[in-house]
Amino acid sequence: MRKVQVITDTNSGVTQAQARELGVSIIPMPCLINEAVYFEEKDLTREEFFRRMVGGDHVSTSQPSPADVMRVFEEALEEAEEAVYIPMSSGLSGSCQSAMVIAEEYDDRIQVINNHRISVTQKSSVLDAIQMAEAGMDAASIRAELERRQSEASIYIMPDTLEYLKKGGRITPAAAAIGTLLRIRPVLSIRGERLDAFSKARSAAQGRSTMLTAMRRDMEVLKGTKGSAGLRLYAVHGNVPDLQKDWARQVREAFPEYTVEEDCLPLSICTHTGPVALAIAFAVIPDIS
Repeated sequence: MRKVQVITDTNSGVTQAQARELGVSIIPMPCLINEAVYFEEKDLTREEFFRRMVGGDHVSTSQPSPADVMRVFEEALEEAEEAVYIPMSSGLSGSCQSAMVIAEEYDDRIQVINNHRISVTQKSSVLDAIQMAEAGMDAASIRAELERRQSEASIYIMPDTLEYLKKGGRITPAAAAIGTLLRIRPVLSIRGERLDAFSKARSAAQGRSTMLTAMRRDMEVLKGTKGSAGLRLYAVHGNVPDLQKDWARQVREAFPEYTVEEDCLPLSICTHTGPVALAIAFAVIPDIS
């Protein structure tokens, strides 16, 4: 029996196939399409989600049920002495707080980590937790270390349209109409608990440049305090593989000193950005040697 089992949800972007490869337990997040409930990667593919979204269906995301969370917790404890669960940020969903309440039933054998991550930064935390578990750290120590490092990551996202931010209530219809008229592309930031407006761009090229500059600044700040800290750097997209190819090339040219990984935004973010979105993200890799 292993000592610590790592659990996450599909907001991390960890697929079922990757979870099997990594030995990670994963909780599928519910998606609502016209009020019908589907589960990401179980009975809903990314292709179907975006087809329905672009077709005008009402899409949203929700929390997993307590029963589904408990089932995964109990299965994890059949394989390991303890478990850590890395859900999406508590500032973006109530699922983290709900999991903390459920975890109280397991006498500290389940540690729920609230380190305010989502998407590829959440995935980076999963990889960190695996390394920590393999190094012999217990669940409580892994939780403490990941929560201590919660600010060592950031994400910038540029949607192509304000339409989905309006539908999700992130901006008012009036603001969306004015922004569309002026052809404004928002640049959004996720660093910590919130999805916030960061900047406004009048073109896709300007928005890309804004994200690259902001990412360079964030990385330099952390490198200044961490020395030559290792970083995971990601070029990310919603559902635009053609744009992603050029975007990843641009990120690699801007940061030739780093390996750039490519990935997709989770459906929980795409609900607000729409399919045509590009993003850049990084997370510091803890030194656990």
